[in-house]
Amino acid sequence: MQGEINGLKTLILNDNPSAYCIHCFAHQLQLTLVAVAKKHCDVDQFFDIVANVLKIVGSSFKHRDMLREDQAKKLDELQVLGEFHTGSELNQELELQRPGDTRWGSHFKIVRNFITLFSSIINVLEFLASEGENYLERSVAKSLVNDIRSFEFVHMMHLMLKLLAITNDLNMALQRKDQDIVNAMKLVGFAKRQLQGMRESK
Repeated sequence: MQGEINGLKTLILNDNPSAYCIHCFAHQLQLTLVAVAKKHCDVDQFFDIVANVLKIVGSSFKHRDMLREDQAKKLDELQVLGEFHTGSELNQELELQRPGDTRWGSHFKIVRNFITLFSSIINVLEFLASEGENYLERSVAKSLVNDIRSFEFVHMMHLMLKLLAITNDLNMALQRKDQDIVNAMKLVGFAKRQLQGMRESK
């Protein structure tokens, strides 16, 4: 990252004022995705709703504990049904960390985790809608339940998961230290063809 005050960019410019700073390929892609997304009202609204859900669900230890307990309960139910899979990196506790505009892959991870925890999030919000500490919390929780249960939100959530999965793979590839501009352009071209395929599919 090129921090304006204490970042690496400042340190380099202090030693060499003529140095020219450019973003790495992955950072440029992330900034482009965020800029484009914010210009599309439906996508912008989707992430606003997600941010509001994360804010209320993660606003206290009590709410986060409720989410963890509900998630654990569902894992127990899956185990009883024989649908519980064990192994490395499976069934780990998922986090609902707010996405950052400059954190690579954070939007993809939050959408993926949001889908996985969807029913638990609904349960927590429904509890807060009826048992919240004050009228404002109950009102916001009730509104968010209606928002995330809507067809438009669910459709956008799955669409964004598919889209961000493609760009996340590209992001990961662009972060390789041995990446060069020629290969990077090939990767971008491949991602563009995948996105075009999504656009043309019915």
